[in-house]
Amino acid sequence: MSEPSVNESSTTSDTEEEEIEPKLKYIRLSNDIQSILLKSAATCICVHPKFICIGSHWGIIHVLDHQGNNIVGKELKAHTVGVNQISIDANGEFIATCSDDGKIFIHSLFNKENNFTLNVGRLLKTISLDPNYNKFGNTKRFILGDDKLTLYERNFLGSLKPSILCESEGFVRSLCWNGNFVAWSNDTGVRVFDMTARCSLGLIKWEEHKGLSIEKFRCNLRWSDARTLLIGWVDTVRVCIIRKRSNIELANKNLPEYLVDPVSTFQTEFYISGIAPLDQQLVLLGCSKELDDDQKSLRPQLYIVEYRDNDYTDICTDSLSLRGYKEYGVNDYHLDVLLEENRFFIVAPKDVVVASPYDLDDRIQWFIQHKKFEEALDILIKHDSRGVKNYSIQTVGINYLDHLLFNQMYDKAGKLCVKIFQNQTNLWEEQIYKFAAVHQLRSVSPYIPRSINSKLNMHIYEMILYEYLKLDCQGFLNIVKEWDPRLYNICAVINAVLGHLMTCNNDTDVYLEALAILYSYEKKYKKSLTMYLKLKHKDVFTLIQKHNLYDSIHDMLPGLMDLDYKKTVALLLEKNSIHPETIVELLKTNEFHLYRYLDEYDKKNPKGEYHRELVRLYAIYDRDKLLNFLKKSDYYPIQEALDICQKEKYYPEMVYLLGIIGDTKEALELIIKELKDMHHAIRFCQEHDDQELWNDLINNSVDKPEYINYLLQSIGTYVDPTTLIQKIKDDTVIPGLKNALVKMLYQYNLQVSVQEGCKKILMSDYFNLQQRLVKVQQKGISVIEEVVCGACHRKITEKDSTRICNIMLFNCKHAFHDQCLPEGSMTCGICYPLKKNDS
Repeated sequence: MSEPSVNESSTTSDTEEEEIEPKLKYIRLSNDIQSILLKSAATCICVHPKFICIGSHWGIIHVLDHQGNNIVGKELKAHTVGVNQISIDANGEFIATCSDDGKIFIHSLFNKENNFTLNVGRLLKTISLDPNYNKFGNTKRFILGDDKLTLYERNFLGSLKPSILCESEGFVRSLCWNGNFVAWSNDTGVRVFDMTARCSLGLIKWEEHKGLSIEKFRCNLRWSDARTLLIGWVDTVRVCIIRKRSNIELANKNLPEYLVDPVSTFQTEFYISGIAPLDQQLVLLGCSKELDDDQKSLRPQLYIVEYRDNDYTDICTDSLSLRGYKEYGVNDYHLDVLLEENRFFIVAPKDVVVASPYDLDDRIQWFIQHKKFEEALDILIKHDSRGVKNYSIQTVGINYLDHLLFNQMYDKAGKLCVKIFQNQTNLWEEQIYKFAAVHQLRSVSPYIPRSINSKLNMHIYEMILYEYLKLDCQGFLNIVKEWDPRLYNICAVINAVLGHLMTCNNDTDVYLEALAILYSYEKKYKKSLTMYLKLKHKDVFTLIQKHNLYDSIHDMLPGLMDLDYKKTVALLLEKNSIHPETIVELLKTNEFHLYRYLDEYDKKNPKGEYHRELVRLYAIYDRDKLLNFLKKSDYYPIQEALDICQKEKYYPEMVYLLGIIGDTKEALELIIKELKDMHHAIRFCQEHDDQELWNDLINNSVDKPEYINYLLQSIGTYVDPTTLIQKIKDDTVIPGLKNALVKMLYQYNLQVSVQEGCKKILMSDYFNLQQRLVKVQQKGISVIEEVVCGACHRKITEKDSTRICNIMLFNCKHAFHDQCLPEGSMTCGICYPLKKNDS
């Protein structure tokens, strides 16, 4: 019959809930310990970083290594009945034991002279060596617990001096010494003692449990550090902190320097067999309060809990299949711990199990066993595989990949490849065939390396393209667009597409577009352009621009204009690689395309090269632009334009052209008779401001009362209104005459007023300017030494000259010596030089 497993996770159930990652792994201690426990039963344990000690039911102490092997010569026959407790000093040199036979036994592992036995003649349940018992020169001390707590001090002469630390509080059942503090339990509760100050720090009283005697339950004490005491008794846990009192407290009262502060107290649903710390959490060894159907004990359980003030959270619970567990109770189990290594030793009478936290390899193994590959990969990536011995990102990743492919999770498998292979081309090439085997290369194609520096074997890319070609036409087109053509053999792919088109009846346009792209990769641009035009695909313009194919599109120009005339015209005007004359010649067969081209060409080249053609084309295809074009351009033959407009009966354009050539009378007649637009006629006369034109307009309007109204309101500032009024026939009914006359008179008066105002302003300006002229001419003119005579060109005034002469100074600022001017001359010789016959 096979041996049962050490632990079973209590988080699993019949409903197959998802298992939670365990915190601890378990190993049953084997080797010599198995033969020992076959002959006897374990009653207690004490562990040290160097070895472990097991106390047996026959009073023997077995000293073993951590693998369960006997240390030769170290088996101790110390007692005649079962060992109750073992204590080891901090250095691992001395072992102390006690038993119900009333004896204590202190054994030195290295020097037999330090061994001794003491018989106190009473039941002894607990003993503790001073942690510094081994230090040379110190007084060696240990503490015994029976009906009182006694400190024994052994001096250098070897005699023992007992001192009672506490009595009359009940039988001492457990004891724990760490540094300066000792904690022990009795029938009342737990007391903490300061060994330096030799005083008690207080008693933590234990509550009564209904129907239970607490003396039947072992109190489990553990120092997790120098100041933190863990207590587990019956089904209650207390976490206590030893802290210093404040200076104020010490000054006001005669109190110990330290006090015990219970920071957390909570009750469990099980009886407690052992307690130990694990980082910021607690490890509890517990026994169920319930029994099975045969009134036998259930499996003991190891709990990892996180405590708060007065409550706790169960983090992980493991059921332990220890040998003979059905026959044992809560006091039959023991828990000890190596704090430095977080290793926990669980002892039953016939079994010893070691629990330790999962290392990275253990965690990864657990995740793999439970098909949680993603969590395993996260650990490897987070720790960069450091501290992991048995696994790598690639090995775990490949297992995960196989799992995903087996479960047909192809897209997720494709994404995974990036994470595990990155740019390792050899791994990509090895594993990608797994996708090919299930025809799912499409799932991995977005993630494969595609840079030229880390490209895969060309055959792999061709395999992916071929799968898309057969199963996903749009996907095939997309990757042809995205992938660098240097990744695969273009010619081979083109042949595959051509072969596929022979048997394919659907989506041919998609394949033809892909073929056009492939031809462009092979620089067979003419084939590519032809195929794009056949498909009427606008990527043809991108291809032309990208590869500068302007010289190749002469024959395709009408087709390009049919596809998208705006892009075609923009293309032609952008580079000007094709001469406009050539374009005009090519587009003559389709005048509408010619109009579109010349219309845009003229906007960028307003030099009037094709304005003759544009007049005709505007008249045919865009009459709205014709009039503005005629007005802004000077490069078309007016008579030809007039003939076109007469043929098409475009009267506004004819009016404009007739006005340009001076035939205003005919133009006015067109406005009146054809356009019948009085406003236009009036504006036309106002623009040309010709009296005869106004007379023609008046003559054509006097027999039309509605026109007379417009004229009366508009001609007041251009023509004498009496001319119109005199020509109006008697008894003519004119609608709105009164308002028209008022407006006419107002305009006429305004014109007269403006004229008079202008006259006044002119007269005022005349007199003002005359006065300024007189004032200027009356002002004196300075003559400085640098002024020279306009005739002899000597200075007008000379300081050192004794000659006195008169100076003649004209208003034009020219100066002359009097004797230098002709006799009787009163004009400036420079401004009015004398002619030869006048001299």
